[in-house]
Amino acid sequence: MAIETAGREPVAGMTFTQGIWQQTAALRRAIDELPFNRELAAGTLSRERFKFYITQDKLYLDQYARTLAIAGARAPDLGAMDKFVGSALGALAVERALHGQFLEQFGMSEADILAAEPSPSCLAYTNFLIAAGHHGSWPVLVAAILPCFWIYHDVGVRIAKDTVPDNFYQPWIDTYADDAFAASVREVIRITDQAAAGAGAAEREAMARAFVRSTQYEWLFWDSAYRLEAWPIAG
Repeated sequence: MAIETAGREPVAGMTFTQGIWQQTAALRRAIDELPFNRELAAGTLSRERFKFYITQDKLYLDQYARTLAIAGARAPDLGAMDKFVGSALGALAVERALHGQFLEQFGMSEADILAAEPSPSCLAYTNFLIAAGHHGSWPVLVAAILPCFWIYHDVGVRIAKDTVPDNFYQPWIDTYADDAFAASVREVIRITDQAAAGAGAAEREAMARAFVRSTQYEWLFWDSAYRLEAWPIAG
């Protein structure tokens, strides 16, 4: 399925993040319209699909936390260092609490998790982030990191408005719609705009490409969970 990624051209005077958020409007609407997210809000998403998702999300967060730690080590100032190192620890805390809660309900043991393989979409996304951490410039790295923060909060808030009483998935919704998470998102947006302000035109274009690519991977991640994506040929 082809997804249009461009929205309106940014208005002069916008910050980098305001502009790229506007440019990815069509892609973000496609994320909102995914069956996975619509059914999660309605509480009708199959347990099998969510079990697949939460397992893949654990594998993803293991590598995302590494990317955040790399960002912390590369940060040009102590404020950004503190933010990304703290977020790396926070990602692991989410993994232990939220993921642990659901995985226990699904009867999955530590051995089951250790035996899990990343899906093609999960592996592609995490490899992209790790590569940005090691080979991208600081502005490109933070632009690649930002969608996971921003998109998850945006989706969480939207789903929270549509959720049903006694939704099995309410702990997931509450985690990403939370005000504390919103504050964290705003801080990463600020760091990204600060990085963009010091970047030249070519580097800002590279930042935009990185943001769009990570947003595309966010779409793929949810879609792949709904499809129970597997490798086409077993190894």
